Amino acid sequence: MKYIGAHVSAGGGVENAPLNAKAIGAKAFALFTKNQKQWNAAPLTAASIAAFKHNCDTHGFLPEMILPHDSYLINLGHPEEEGLNKSREAFNDEMLRCEQLGLKMLNFHPGSHLNKISPSECLSRIAESINIALRATHGVSAVIENTAGQGTNMGYAFEHLAEIISQVDDKSRVGVCLDTCHTFTAGYDLRTKDVFDQTFSKFDEVVGFNYLRAIHLNDSKKELATRVDRHNSIGQGFIGMELFELIMNDSNFDQMPIILETPDDTIWAEEIRLLYSFIR
Repeated sequence: MKYIGAHVSAGGGVENAPLNAKAIGAKAFALFTKNQKQWNAAPLTAASIAAFKHNCDTHGFLPEMILPHDSYLINLGHPEEEGLNKSREAFNDEMLRCEQLGLKMLNFHPGSHLNKISPSECLSRIAESINIALRATHGVSAVIENTAGQGTNMGYAFEHLAEIISQVDDKSRVGVCLDTCHTFTAGYDLRTKDVFDQTFSKFDEVVGFNYLRAIHLNDSKKELATRVDRHNSIGQGFIGMELFELIMNDSNFDQMPIILETPDDTIWAEEIRLLYSFIR
């Protein structure tokens, strides 16, 4: 079964996110559990946590189909101790917030070396950051999102994801979220069945489908292998419509949150209906 949704607003409190997801016909959703552009946030209140859980139960959102995203400020591979420690503290707090909400995953961008340490050292710092967070929390998995490879961002190659996972101690609590726009602009073609099959065979060989926990479903405003992260609405970018039909009819993507981060939130409900209509 496919569980499709979008990254919805949690404005006014996390308890509003499931209501916003229900309004667009979603069966899954993503959210920020705090302001994604600030380091600090007030702790979640008991009332807000209870309301979030109640709204999820009322509208049928399973914890496994909710994909919170961490702050954009966090860099778990930061080359400098001050930035690394600040990022690790913030990430641990976000993992704890997920634990308090009864959620099973936290999605995050792996990190950047900033041209100050080697890529391999950056990957090791990311893995150790995950280990620290997993030791400090319970029941929440760290879900690494692949990147487009802009600037000094790590995680654009499947080999990067595999290397991080190889250094994580508790492999039952680490996984991957593949973003289709990021995958495409990182250089993995997705536009036809042949190249789609080749790309996901490569993913399975290097990382393993057993680590795939979620999908961010986006078209791309930039061409293949440009290493630029610019999302587009479904079928309106350089990837085209065939990819989305293929994913909707591939059982490898069942039983996981499939999340739109497309730029026009006014057509999310329409995009969700379109995606479900592709299922044969």
